[in-house]
Amino acid sequence: MTAAPTQPASARPPKPPISWKVPAGIAAFLLVTWWAGSGRFGVGLSIPELFAGLERGQRIMEDLFDPRWQAWRGLIGPFIETLRIAILAALLGCAAAFGMAVLTSRISAPGLRSFLAGKAVLNVVRSIPDLLYAMVFVAVFSIGPLAGIVALILFNIGVVGKLTSETIDGIDTGPLEAAQAAGARHSQAVRTSVVPSVLPNFVAYSLYAFELNLRASLVVGFVGAGGIGQVLFVALNGFRYDVVSLIVICIFIVVFLVESVSIALRRRLV
Repeated sequence: MTAAPTQPASARPPKPPISWKVPAGIAAFLLVTWWAGSGRFGVGLSIPELFAGLERGQRIMEDLFDPRWQAWRGLIGPFIETLRIAILAALLGCAAAFGMAVLTSRISAPGLRSFLAGKAVLNVVRSIPDLLYAMVFVAVFSIGPLAGIVALILFNIGVVGKLTSETIDGIDTGPLEAAQAAGARHSQAVRTSVVPSVLPNFVAYSLYAFELNLRASLVVGFVGAGGIGQVLFVALNGFRYDVVSLIVICIFIVVFLVESVSIALRRRLV
């Protein structure tokens, strides 16, 4: 009885050559980084100046990590003003946004002209940042919360109007067609079939806009539109970084609480 011939061990496959794409990608990364940061072509990034700035900022960091807790009572008024700005902007802006959403949806728009006009207005409103709105209205209404309210109203119209319009476009058109077949006018059909379908989403978007208003009011306050943002800007200009850190901590707590409540309400609605 002869033994079965042994099979030769399979040879290990040859090691694939190193692809040229890896060193080429690394070289391209380094070249773009040098181009963006060099003094001649870029922003003039300097590593020694970066470390020198960190050394100069040691006192600032010490003040930031040592908040002036005694100043919290002076922040109550500005925080209440910020809350009022956010509430008024959300109520007025979202109410106007719902009307814009009806005009800018192909399902609910009363005609092609109103659809195109509403779409153009909404695109213009959305394309302008809230900070630019605040700067313009501070020049118009002077320094104060009124400029911030008007700026955030337009900001809310752009955000909530766009979201609500897309929600209307995605609803089932059966109830709308049934109402129109029964003899209802277009406005009646929209009111009885479209509005109930998108109302929970619209309320959720309005709560989300209220959250955004709290954050945006900090930014618009830097140009004099009232609220805690204006106080933060004054503290920064006065180099009171201990007060700045206290304001940042308070902002974090307020935004966290409002966002938690808003998220819980939105989950119940949608």
